[in-house]
Amino acid sequence: MEDFFRSYWWLLFPIGAFVFGAWDRWLAYKRSRDHLDLLKHYAEQGKEPPPELVRGVGDDMNGEAPGGYGPGGPGGPYGPYGYGWGGPRYMRRMYRNYYRYGPYWQWRSVFVTGAIAAGFWFASEWSDWPGTFAPFRLVAIILTIVCCGNLVFALIGSSFRNK
Repeated sequence: MEDFFRSYWWLLFPIGAFVFGAWDRWLAYKRSRDHLDLLKHYAEQGKEPPPELVRGVGDDMNGEAPGGYGPGGPGGPYGPYGYGWGGPRYMRRMYRNYYRYGPYWQWRSVFVTGAIAAGFWFASEWSDWPGTFAPFRLVAIILTIVCCGNLVFALIGSSFRNK
């Protein structure tokens, strides 16, 4: 059993990421459930909930949307892009994620994965620990393939930008 942990110590990182991701989703679920319970409590009492509480649910839930894309705005309740496109939630996400999917982030991914792959190639050749050649080489091959995929997406994203 000790040899298993010595050979696969690096699995702690993805397992830890899965555990923390699941914990984050659980906390988000509890937060949204508590928020809806509080709104339900106000509705049972017949009181009007505070505007901050309603705004926390989402602007498009109460019919008011920034930019005039709510009911009665340009294009009707779904915006100028047709059914389901152009609502306030979609527009906010599009604005928020504009730079996330731009060529800057794609090229950044190329350089980061390339540098990490180069580090693993170096470690697989020059490591003095016995038995590390194969695991380091396997990780280096996988990261090189990921880097090549990121390079293809960065080239495509830079070539067809704003067209």
